[in-house]
Amino acid sequence: MVKRYLDMVSLKEAKDTIKREFTLTPGRGKATLMDAHGKISAGPVFSKYSVPMLHLSAMDGIAVKSEETKGAAETKPVLITDFKRLNTGNIIPSGYDAVIMIEDTWEAEGGFDIRKAAAPYQHVRPVGEDIGESEMIIPSLHRIRFNDTAALASYGISEVDVLSLRAGIIPTGSELLEPGSEPEPGKVIDSNSIMAGAMLSEAGVDFTRYPIVEDDFDLIKNAVKKGIEENDFLITSAGSSAGTKDHTASVIAELGEVLIHGIAIKPGKPAIIGRINGKPVIGLPGYPLAAMTIMREIVMPMVESYGFKVPYRYKTNVELSTSLHSPIGTDEFVMMSVGKVGGRYIGVPMSRGAGVQMSAVRANAYIKIPAESEGISSGEETEANFTVTPDLAENSLLIVGSHDPCLDYLASLASEKGIQVFSVHSGSMGGVLALKKSYCHAAPVHLLSDDGDYNVPYIRKYLAGEEISLFCVAEREQGIASISGAGFDEITELSYVNRQKGSGTRILLDYILRENGISPSAVNGYEREMTTHLDVALAVKNGEADGGMCVYSAAKALGLKFSPVAKERYELAIPAKFLEDERIKAILEIIKSDKFRAQLTSLGGYDTSKTGDIRKV
Repeated sequence: MVKRYLDMVSLKEAKDTIKREFTLTPGRGKATLMDAHGKISAGPVFSKYSVPMLHLSAMDGIAVKSEETKGAAETKPVLITDFKRLNTGNIIPSGYDAVIMIEDTWEAEGGFDIRKAAAPYQHVRPVGEDIGESEMIIPSLHRIRFNDTAALASYGISEVDVLSLRAGIIPTGSELLEPGSEPEPGKVIDSNSIMAGAMLSEAGVDFTRYPIVEDDFDLIKNAVKKGIEENDFLITSAGSSAGTKDHTASVIAELGEVLIHGIAIKPGKPAIIGRINGKPVIGLPGYPLAAMTIMREIVMPMVESYGFKVPYRYKTNVELSTSLHSPIGTDEFVMMSVGKVGGRYIGVPMSRGAGVQMSAVRANAYIKIPAESEGISSGEETEANFTVTPDLAENSLLIVGSHDPCLDYLASLASEKGIQVFSVHSGSMGGVLALKKSYCHAAPVHLLSDDGDYNVPYIRKYLAGEEISLFCVAEREQGIASISGAGFDEITELSYVNRQKGSGTRILLDYILRENGISPSAVNGYEREMTTHLDVALAVKNGEADGGMCVYSAAKALGLKFSPVAKERYELAIPAKFLEDERIKAILEIIKSDKFRAQLTSLGGYDTSKTGDIRKV
């Protein structure tokens, strides 16, 4: 019998329960990726591999072949006999391309009845969803925050250049590997304990991180008994959901009492608050952003009640660039990239996936959508909590538009000048529309018009009356990345992976298809969209597609063959009103520098002869 889910309480009730049920009296007395927290990076740090390494289940349920679910409806159930039972985080077996939540199935003779068709890759965490191989995690001269240390651990990085309160942290899960371990298919690096320890350390709390405990009731029980004896409170990581290997709640119930199992908070719903020997036990969910949210919203307020001071987080009102919808009855927290544009703070939401750690690394703030709200509309103001210091918040530069790997290097060089660049990959047209609404300082664009010119016709059409300067970053090669060396003339014979609507690469593809009299419907995979060049290259490298269009530097970084299709002009579109901004001046000086040109040359596929050239529209 599958346990359907938990009884939830509000976030306020969860906090009130902790204050009511525990005395929270501290003791007195006297803290190595753990040692990196609070220090400054000497250079940019890159992921050594993709996370996840294989397609993983995002839910507890059954793996199916989506094709076999067609036609399923409430009045016409479909019996699925070819399936694999999975828990969250399990590898998707070969031949299956979707997961159906166990709550949406009904046991039947020979299999499961379903009443809704499954879409391909439904509830599947794809390879590289979190981060791609060779992608930058943090830039140089960066103060490493708690979420950064968690991400560094996840991506295989083991090193980078008093009131007494002791906490125990117990990571659980047979799928976990110790930080610094070599990656293994189906395994993940334990990052939640690194993150939790860093947050506690920032508040001055001593802690012990215990070894990883496998998904075994007795092993977890013994570890919890030891942890509660040696500490003032205990944190367990993972095992708090309703899967077949989630034992945390049962262990706490046997050794003490489960006060709360399930909080109306997103991400972080499966969290546990328990009591053993009069001491608090907090069960964190397994997903990294969910664990981080529970630490921030539940554990750190509890630490403050002990008398410890959690570092102040700068707060201010921000105007949202995009509408966010949220279910009534749940407090939702969303990571944001925020910059001060034209005297007002603009917030661009990051991915809301609980497993996407890079959302926290790339963000500099977060907002709360209250439980009584259905969401926040575009253009509406709401309070944001910065995860950086006020001076960095003031100096943040918001760049929205087309993705290119060189933007990470630009951001790294900018950080050496005290400027934090936050780039959001929304595609070239997304950048133009953000400029139209004054939601960013600059937009990287490479929009090919029917007359063969780049960018200018689009700027004139969508930003009529605006004085815009186009600064050439570089001319770059776009082409087909593949393992076989296929060229554009073979596009109808390939399984293809595309870029998203509104991206310059998608517009370029459509232009060339029209020029060659090829219908998009003739391209197998035209509808499958990726948001960055590296995402396309990853899909090809991992065999999900035979080919896809991307820039040469992305293909080179992942060791793929590249067949050139076009050279295009990649430019930063900047409103004239921002040209006197000292941050913009610094960015433009970096683009014109020999150091940046040399970096482009080393990446490959860039022609820097026009780098730094200016066109006024």
